Amino acid sequence: MEKTRPDAKGGKMRRAFSTLILVSTTISLSVIAIILYPFDRKGEKVNKIGRFWAIINIKAYGIKVHKEGFENISEPPYIFMCNHQSTLDIFALLSSLRLPFKWIAKKELFSVPFLGWALKSGRNISLDRENPRKGLKAMNEAAGRIKDGMNVVIFPEGTWSTDGNLLPFKKGAFSLALRTGVPIIPVGISGTRKLQPGDCFVPREKGQVHIKIGEPVYITKGGNSAKVQLMHEVRSRIERLTTCQDN
Repeated sequence: MEKTRPDAKGGKMRRAFSTLILVSTTISLSVIAIILYPFDRKGEKVNKIGRFWAIINIKAYGIKVHKEGFENISEPPYIFMCNHQSTLDIFALLSSLRLPFKWIAKKELFSVPFLGWALKSGRNISLDRENPRKGLKAMNEAAGRIKDGMNVVIFPEGTWSTDGNLLPFKKGAFSLALRTGVPIIPVGISGTRKLQPGDCFVPREKGQVHIKIGEPVYITKGGNSAKVQLMHEVRSRIERLTTCQDN
């Protein structure tokens, strides 16, 4: 009978431990977030709890996040636009961005027990991409938050890329940028897809994730042509940020 290799056995134990930490912290900290909800008008306390949740789990996973370009964050508010390859992107960003922000996330996440309740308690923004009217309502809400000085984070691809290449960008995020006039910060994330593919509940191995913050893209003009130009510019910058990291 073939014996289990020590490294394989250790990997299984680590994933079991990571799963235990993820489930226990998600349930316990979500309950605290729900309790705080009536007393946390801007969701700032809940956001700090979310960052603490991400830091605990990143450490439990054995993931090291390498950060570059954070000096480009100087005069918020911003709209952060990031490539998306894995659930691990969320943990990496939450544990690394030290300024308050709201997620603009697909509505399905808000229906997930505990996690969805925490997202609502943190007053993050639910985006229904299948319903134009509700989608517009979400963008109106995001615009209001930005005008109040809050940063927002959005994945303009709308879903994960399974091969590492950028998917087509959704235009709504760029309409929001033109409407509010705040700069866009392009963010390149690499390493997450390898460590935690879409079918994995927790990362399958230890490793490194790289986050690179690009220089702000400023809004200089309006109109539909400006939106298309802005989208191409941000996409190009994110591609360069991820390519630099992969190399």
